[in-house]
Amino acid sequence: MDKLYQKKHQLWVSINFASFAINDEEIKSKLYDFAQIAFRHMKWIGSDVLERGDNYNYDRDLTLNKRKSVFEVINDLVNTTKETMTLYSNTILSQRLRTDDEYLLEYLSQILKDESNNKEITAFNTRREWLDKNLAQDQIDALTHFLFEELYKEYELILIYAYMQARTTELIQFNVFQDLIDESHFHLKSFGNMMAKMGILALPRELHEMTYIIKDLKQFVTDGIAEEEAAKEMCKELSAAIKDEELSKFFDFINYQESYHIELMQKLLK
Repeated sequence: MDKLYQKKHQLWVSINFASFAINDEEIKSKLYDFAQIAFRHMKWIGSDVLERGDNYNYDRDLTLNKRKSVFEVINDLVNTTKETMTLYSNTILSQRLRTDDEYLLEYLSQILKDESNNKEITAFNTRREWLDKNLAQDQIDALTHFLFEELYKEYELILIYAYMQARTTELIQFNVFQDLIDESHFHLKSFGNMMAKMGILALPRELHEMTYIIKDLKQFVTDGIAEEEAAKEMCKELSAAIKDEELSKFFDFINYQESYHIELMQKLLK
């Protein structure tokens, strides 16, 4: 089951980044829905592992292939899904995982049947431009740095909060972790899509187990609040520095969300 957890983790990441890479809004949205299903699969598999008295980790053996067409991305996803399915057993849980993934494969096959879907992938072309806006180089550099740092942070937080949520018996903790996971999913999606539009889409680095095996919750939350405060400052600096009203408003929006994350984390301290 721990091997299955790793494969499902990799599938979740793969579907997410396929969604970010593809420009077609309908395909992008549908794939993101499947990514959310895969994340629920991770939760269920993880619970099953813990109930058996075993454990799981966030080790990864995954690369992001810099494909140039939608069909190349989709074919990679087909292969990753089929590899994951080879580890399913005959349990009720595996039956649910299998039928979900079978429908994912059906959806992917429908995409591949329509040649008009095979558009160019621009998520890896490193052009480092923001849409048709003529941002100065220092603004592009600041935005690039922010996106790489925050993409990793949100990926990290999703996995840390999920790891802790699976191990708590406190309802307040469980609910706070769920809110923080949901918020981080939204931020991961937002930053991933922005990186793709700039042609700099890349995987976040892998987590070391010392990152997510939390032995002192109070210290973790205290450090987390400081990290959120730092993210707020980065958002405010970007909002002030980037001479584009739409982007500035977006970073103000993220800044306000980070403020509420701090309030949620304060509940854990209480």
